[in-house]
Amino acid sequence: MQDLGNTQFFKVDIDTASSVEVILQTVFEVMKEKGYNPLNQIVGYIMSGDPTYITSYKNARSLIMKVERDEIVEELLKSYINNNKWE
Repeated sequence: MQDLGNTQFFKVDIDTASSVEVILQTVFEVMKEKGYNPLNQIVGYIMSGDPTYITSYKNARSLIMKVERDEIVEELLKSYINNNKWE
């Protein structure tokens, strides 16, 4: 069992972060191209883990499954924080 009194550290590899960004951009564009609401579909995937929220068109589903959902959330949060000048 973990000691809940200590803070755990999580480190993201820089190469992983840039690939997550490229994957998200690609999946977003493919979802738009197919007429889906990319925001709703990607959120559905992140929340449920069900890859069927992402179209298989142009291998978007396979592409997004190459990264872990926590990496996607981290990339989105990092972008949000950077764009809102919180740092």
